[in-house]
Amino acid sequence: MSLSIENVAKRFGDHAALDGVSLEARQGEFLALLGPSGSGKTTLLRVLAGLERPDQGMVRFGGEDLLTMDARARRIGMVFQHYALFRHMSVAQNIAFGLQVRPAKTRPSRAEISDRVEGLLSLVQLEGLGGRYPAQLSGGQRQRVALARALAIEPRMLLLDEPFGALDAKVRRDLRGWLRRIHDETGLTTIFVTHDQEEAMDLADRVAILRDGRLEQVDTPEQIYEAPASAFVFDFVGDGAQAPGEVAGGVLTVEGWRTPAPVGALPGPVTMSFRGENTDMLPPHADGVPARVISVLRRGGLSRATCEIGGRTLVLEAPQSLAAPGVEVRLAPRSYLLHPR
Repeated sequence: MSLSIENVAKRFGDHAALDGVSLEARQGEFLALLGPSGSGKTTLLRVLAGLERPDQGMVRFGGEDLLTMDARARRIGMVFQHYALFRHMSVAQNIAFGLQVRPAKTRPSRAEISDRVEGLLSLVQLEGLGGRYPAQLSGGQRQRVALARALAIEPRMLLLDEPFGALDAKVRRDLRGWLRRIHDETGLTTIFVTHDQEEAMDLADRVAILRDGRLEQVDTPEQIYEAPASAFVFDFVGDGAQAPGEVAGGVLTVEGWRTPAPVGALPGPVTMSFRGENTDMLPPHADGVPARVISVLRRGGLSRATCEIGGRTLVLEAPQSLAAPGVEVRLAPRSYLLHPR
């Protein structure tokens, strides 16, 4: 039951929400769609759900052409950011709704629906709360009800549209591990939309990063972090600094610092990207990228300095002797990436 998306495009007037997106999700995979607002994440999710029709492209799931099927026939469970629960229905009635509105010939019996609701309440850890109403639940509990309702119809695929977006930071963190356990127990192919890079990296088997309707990179969280395919991906995932540079004659020049260019580096303008955990702070007469300390946070014997490099900032561990606001320093990256500019 793998998902294949090929060259999908969708325009709204002059705006290209999706511009030729192609990617695959393996059977039972947890795939995160990550990107800033307006990158096309939710539009792609709505195409999968049957809520939007693309202008071009193909979407196949388990060998079937989803674009020829209406939303109900696709058997896809969807969870929205703002729950979309029926306020006048109890928790149990909300969960059962998708089963109760089925045509009579495919509708389970009342006993079967009741058993399934109880099983799902147990799965999402809401035992005994079936008689309550949404207004009597916390935000995290409501989101669990929304997930149980999506699972009740026995979907073939689960779509999650920023499901934790309306929750506070602590509840979001608590629900991450729980959601991953639910995914592993059900074995469903799951597509998860978020703009929170930490959330995507914690939860997903692979992460697809979108920008302006195009796919920038799809890979494991580890590879996305360690080997970003572009300067945009580096900047969007994790903390780090970037500085413009130039490769010429086998030499890399960045903010006046000159060093032998990496083997295989092509001549021309580049963006140099590096992270604080891979960077040493050195005295101003040493070899490295010039920077200035703008603030320092001390905890015990550890100092973390925020430095400014060409208008960008980088946080890194700093020697006590150099960790003072206003001090000029040199930053020596132990590893860095170059992307064409």
